[in-house]
Amino acid sequence: MASPTSRRDGTEVPGVLPSIPLSADVVPPDSASIGSLVSEASRHLSTVLKGELELAKTEITGEVKKGLQGSIFFIVALAILLFSLFFFFFFVVELLNLWLMPWASNLIVFGVMLLVAGLAALIGFRRVRKIRAPRRTIDSVKGTAAALRRIHLRSAEIGRASCRERV
Repeated sequence: MASPTSRRDGTEVPGVLPSIPLSADVVPPDSASIGSLVSEASRHLSTVLKGELELAKTEITGEVKKGLQGSIFFIVALAILLFSLFFFFFFVVELLNLWLMPWASNLIVFGVMLLVAGLAALIGFRRVRKIRAPRRTIDSVKGTAAALRRIHLRSAEIGRASCRERV
């Protein structure tokens, strides 16, 4: 008999999907103080943010794996193309041999290959030089951190004010 975590074809299936509970203990709202409610709300916010980050990480990991698997075929095609170019250059040399001396046709093909390689290196250098830090992302993260700090400070002030009222 098959186990609950395996299919008929033998592949594994996860049993219970992991989840993040919001809280282990439930406090009735009548008996909870403002400080404990604020603490519980911040704990829930932290749990939700952790869950969102975990979801984003899982989705991104899956998409990156798909991209890497697909890119293998591009790498194979590129390798075959590079090996084919070797024979193409021999063909060009032999074609030029019909009109020129062999040393001249080899020199012409070599010069053209160096020119194309130098042009490709120059274009690559210019593209790499344009890479900058992700400013919008950095600014967005700083803004989110500042907003969360303000919320935390306000909740701390509310908690202190409620403590003063009781005293």
